Amino acid sequence: MKNSKLHKKNIVITGASSGIGERISYMVAEQGAIPILMARNYERLVSIATKIKNQTGIEALIYQVDVSDTDAVESVFSDLLKKVDKIDVLINNAGFGKFDSVMDATLSEMKEMFEVNVFGLMACTKMVLPSMLQQNVGHIVNIASQAGKLATPKAGAYSGSKHAVLGFTNSLRMELAHTNIHVTAVNPGPIRTRFFDIADQSGNYVKNVEKFMLEPDDVAKKIVDTLFTPKRELNLPVWMNIGSILYTLFPSVVEKVGGKALFKK
Repeated sequence: MKNSKLHKKNIVITGASSGIGERISYMVAEQGAIPILMARNYERLVSIATKIKNQTGIEALIYQVDVSDTDAVESVFSDLLKKVDKIDVLINNAGFGKFDSVMDATLSEMKEMFEVNVFGLMACTKMVLPSMLQQNVGHIVNIASQAGKLATPKAGAYSGSKHAVLGFTNSLRMELAHTNIHVTAVNPGPIRTRFFDIADQSGNYVKNVEKFMLEPDDVAKKIVDTLFTPKRELNLPVWMNIGSILYTLFPSVVEKVGGKALFKK
């Protein structure tokens, strides 16, 4: 049964070629929305759009774009807004991480994480805001991370980028408080996706946290369920977010008591 609140809504999903972005694409199409898929891997986008068409009859739009290229982002959204009258939802999902100590990480890797995770997200947001403000309706969902609340060793640049996403998201939410545009931050713990193919090339982190990993379908469903609701944050899993709250209140104690638990990478 189609969800009336998503029926015929135009939903942009960045990082749609795999992981939770791909799962969200299928789920919103099943509820009658029109997924607008963005990612670098064009072949994967074509495959996903074909599957959506076969399963739901919905014609997804696809755009090959690297969100770290802000000029390309501007060009893609300019073209998109000539084809659709408005963008109802933006899900800023594109992002990546690489786990290394500050000493071992290269400056180019650090810079690339911020270009994708932060500046790419900001660029996409700026491109949809005029349309949303004109209609006075919309929803912006930024996929951050529990790492944006509780940093751990070997994740300095990644955690830093997700801290920036949360700061940007909170500020944007306040700026739009007197409109009908919702802004939600999603802060998941580790998810069983290909994210770790790059982030954890040694495999040590995945081995240490495998039993705690979230399933991508579960995360995607919770995100879709929040659309067009005023939910401020979606924190997954709940127990991990409790740790982040405790860290905010008692950082020295958590760092001292947490000990080995913080050194999973």
